[in-house]
Amino acid sequence: MENLRNKTVGEIVKLDFRAADVFSSYGIDFCCGGKVSVADACAGSGSNEARVIADLEALQRQTGSAAHDFDSWNIGFLADYIQNTHHQYVSRAIPQILPLAQKVAEVHGANHSEVIRINELFQDLADELLSHMQKEEQILFPYIKKLVVAESAGKCSDPSCFGSILAPISVMEREHENAGVILKQLFNLSDGYTAPEDACNTFRVLYGKLKEFEDDLHRHIHLENNILFPKAIELEQALLVE
Repeated sequence: MENLRNKTVGEIVKLDFRAADVFSSYGIDFCCGGKVSVADACAGSGSNEARVIADLEALQRQTGSAAHDFDSWNIGFLADYIQNTHHQYVSRAIPQILPLAQKVAEVHGANHSEVIRINELFQDLADELLSHMQKEEQILFPYIKKLVVAESAGKCSDPSCFGSILAPISVMEREHENAGVILKQLFNLSDGYTAPEDACNTFRVLYGKLKEFEDDLHRHIHLENNILFPKAIELEQALLVE
C-alpha cells in the first residue's frame, strides 16, 4: 500500500475520483485546496489523519474504480464534459435556488438572520459563476480544443488573443478561490446545511439544494484546477517548443 500521507489531495482525487467523497466527509477541500498534502489538509481541517488515510486505503483495496478515469481523457473532450455536465448543472440550478433563498430570507430572516446573509452570498456566487463560465466557454475552452487539434496535426497552434494560456488560467483559478470562499461561508452560516427544527419545507429544500450545488461545484473546480488546466499548460508549452 503506497504512502498517502505526503501525496497531494488533488493528485489522489485525480487518480481515483471516489476519494472526493472521503475528503468531503471530513470537510477537506479537494478542489481549490487540492495542492496541499493529505497531512497538511488534515491538520488544516482538524481531521484525524489516521482515519482519513485508513478510509483512502480502504478505497484502494476495493474492486472496481471511479466511474470515469478523467485523468486519461483527451483534454478537449474533458472541456466539453465540464461544459455539458457541470456548466449546464450550474445554469439550471441557479434559477431554482435564487427564488428559494429570497423567499426563505423574507419569511424566516427575523428569526434566523443567517438566511439573509445566505441569500446575499448566493446571489454574489451566482453572478460570479455565470460570468466565469461564459469566459471559459467563449475563450478558454475553444483555445484548449485548438491546442488539441494542433497536437494531432503536429504543428503549433494559432496564437491566442491573450498570449500564453497561463494568463486566463490564472484568472480562472482566482475566481475559483473566490467561489470557494463563498462556499465556506454558506456552509458555516447554514451549520453544514442543517435546517433548524422550526424550518418549513421551503427552508429544508433550500439547504438541500445548496448542499447539492456545493458538491457539484467542488467536483467541477477539481476537474479544472487539478486536471484540465495543468494539462493544457503542459500541452501549450510542448507545442511552442516544437
